[in-house]
Amino acid sequence: MALTEVIDDHVLQRYRELLDAEDCAFDELEHAFEDGDRAHFEADLATWQAACERKLSYLRQLGLISSLG
Repeated sequence: MALTEVIDDHVLQRYRELLDAEDCAFDELEHAFEDGDRAHFEADLATWQAACERKLSYLRQLGLISSLG
């Protein structure tokens, strides 16, 4: 399947939502780090990692990246 057949407006919109969620989670992580708030940092780190994984999972689902290991 050609890449142009995979990517449409819906795909781009969903990807943008995932990127925004990742960016927001990273911002919270950054604030917790700057504040020296270890408890919030650890929680925000888990949230950011989950957001990254959702984005990667979506890209795998579309066949745009391969699964590793």
